[in-house]
Amino acid sequence: GMIADMVSRIGGEQVHVVGLMGPGVDPHYYKATQGDLNHLTRASTIFYNGLFLEGKMEGIFEKMARQKTVIAISRAIDESRLRRPPEFKGHFDPHIWFNVDMWSAAIPVVEQTLAEAVPSAAAQFHERAVAYKAELDELHTWVTQQVAQVPESGRILVTAHDAFGYFGDAYGIEVLGLQGISTVAEYGVNDVRHLVDIIVERKVKAIFVESSVPERSINAVREGCEARGHDVVIGGTLYSDAMGEAGSGADTYAGMVRTNVNTIVAALK
Repeated sequence: GMIADMVSRIGGEQVHVVGLMGPGVDPHYYKATQGDLNHLTRASTIFYNGLFLEGKMEGIFEKMARQKTVIAISRAIDESRLRRPPEFKGHFDPHIWFNVDMWSAAIPVVEQTLAEAVPSAAAQFHERAVAYKAELDELHTWVTQQVAQVPESGRILVTAHDAFGYFGDAYGIEVLGLQGISTVAEYGVNDVRHLVDIIVERKVKAIFVESSVPERSINAVREGCEARGHDVVIGGTLYSDAMGEAGSGADTYAGMVRTNVNTIVAALK
């Protein structure tokens, strides 16, 4: 969804964009349907995140790349900026959109790819890319200012899986996830107990569910805290690996970021 939004913003009326993974869809688990394969076959250009986010579709992208332009937009990010979680079996953390500044680095790749596909519209693509970059620069500054409203001791973000690492690094908030980088990873009783210990010891006010991850995981943490006499609240639902439904306010990349930040700050400050 975040990629489709970027391509639409830069491509404008000169391109027809089809996003395969809609609101609430977990890309870690996603398998292509027959309809998806039809879209991919007809497409002139395919954009995807890469860094093994769409793990079950990597083979399809490799096959399609023999016939048409297939672009992993994460290639725009210098490897020195990527997180290397030790538990993710040698892979980089793929959740690059949580650092707005890092995500905006993909804009030139999208612009260049579209310009090569439709040279007659290159000037329009460039104009829109410049405008979108300015918008994301402003958004990055806004996020920094909003998170700063939370007292430093309270800047602890507890979520269902470890998707917000880039967000934490960029905006100065400690991130703790019950599951690992990928939701394919299972969590166990010890994982819950460890997270409960931290929440109780540091008196964390709120924890968060994610729109694309079942609530039962984070509810287990909340119940564990209550059993220990610490009343932690569910601070709200965050959009992690997917944007929101149309009309939710989180149905664009910028809207998703603003919605998440408002939810986090309101619950923690």
